[in-house]
Amino acid sequence: MPSTHKKVIVRKMDRDSVSGYVAPAQFVEDGKLELLNTAGSVVGIDLREIKGVYFVREFGDSESLTRKTFTSRPRSEGLWVRLRFKDNEVLEGLMPVDLLQSIPEGYLVNPPDQRSNTQRIFVPRTALDSLTVLAVIGATRRQRKGGPSDARQVPMFEE
Repeated sequence: MPSTHKKVIVRKMDRDSVSGYVAPAQFVEDGKLELLNTAGSVVGIDLREIKGVYFVREFGDSESLTRKTFTSRPRSEGLWVRLRFKDNEVLEGLMPVDLLQSIPEGYLVNPPDQRSNTQRIFVPRTALDSLTVLAVIGATRRQRKGGPSDARQVPMFEE
């Protein structure tokens, strides 16, 4: 197995979970998640059965998030989204602004607490009741120092 496979914990809709490894680029094929489980066999799980695929640092730690919403406006760039699952669970996260990076089967979301065991979550579209964009967070633009001033601007206050 190449070292590029990522550790995941798959949470199913029936609250069951499966641990294993997925290829980071092509883990969804023909509506199924291809997972190499910890026993060493390849398993195909239908996306309709999956609530979320949690990319984790370690298997031993829980994939459940301690914080499911942001306490304040996120500082990183991206789309700040609120996901409402079919079982009425709510999760906030950040997605890339470029939606061409997302795959048609679902969304890759960065959770609110980046220091937790969960680094990223893949949520299939079939698991969601709604997805709401709360804000578009972009890079802050700073004023250039020492740049030429606009001659058309009339000075308003004289010192």
